[in-house]
Amino acid sequence: MVKILLNGCNGKMGKVISATVAERFENAKIVAGIDIVEVQNFDYPVFSDPEKVDVEADVIIDFSFYGAVDKIVDYAVAKDLPIVVATTGLSGEHIAHIDEAAKSIPVFRSANMSIGVNLISELAKKAAEVLGYEFDIEIVEAHHNQKIDAPSGTALMLADSINESRDNAMKYEFDRHSKRQKRTVNEIGIHSVRGGTIVGEHEVIFAGNDEVIKISHSAASKQIFATGSINAALFLVSQKPGLYSMKDMLN
Repeated sequence: MVKILLNGCNGKMGKVISATVAERFENAKIVAGIDIVEVQNFDYPVFSDPEKVDVEADVIIDFSFYGAVDKIVDYAVAKDLPIVVATTGLSGEHIAHIDEAAKSIPVFRSANMSIGVNLISELAKKAAEVLGYEFDIEIVEAHHNQKIDAPSGTALMLADSINESRDNAMKYEFDRHSKRQKRTVNEIGIHSVRGGTIVGEHEVIFAGNDEVIKISHSAASKQIFATGSINAALFLVSQKPGLYSMKDMLN
């Protein structure tokens, strides 16, 4: 039985993860949660700060707020615990902090915990390689009206995957309305939509002469992200220190 410490347990994703573990995973159990809202919604204790946790765990799942990431990563290093970082909206400084932690503990980081999204990331990368600069590339993402960060971490993950196939020669354009000029061949337009209860939609558009190719993914519920993060935790407990992603888990 893998014992999970859940950071952000009272957030929307935290509650979905808690329910998913209880309903669908016989080989895992959440033994404690961490949240600034110290309310017990499930059958495990909740602590307002990592330093107050007095329960032994095998792995941490972090699905919280980007401002809380550094503290939980430091706690993971101090306790020698593997950690799944599923929180989005991370800055370059946050990512550098996580990468440094991966030198001493196993760290799993992904901007999106869905297998399907990671698949379309690879498909978009391959399409960019095949289609070349004859096709303009645009990414459109849509989420619910409560999402704080824009563009989404997944949209940036898709852009980075495409950019990798172009030797990182592409630039990201977020705000065309602020300038009046034609798009350049080496740019990726990234557009954000926020409204209603949209769980998450991402579309990569390759627009060429007289033809358009679209690669898209639509999430019907948050459970796909919960399942992905739990599977990542189960995978991570047997790994050596290092930085892991969905590619490692699927290979």
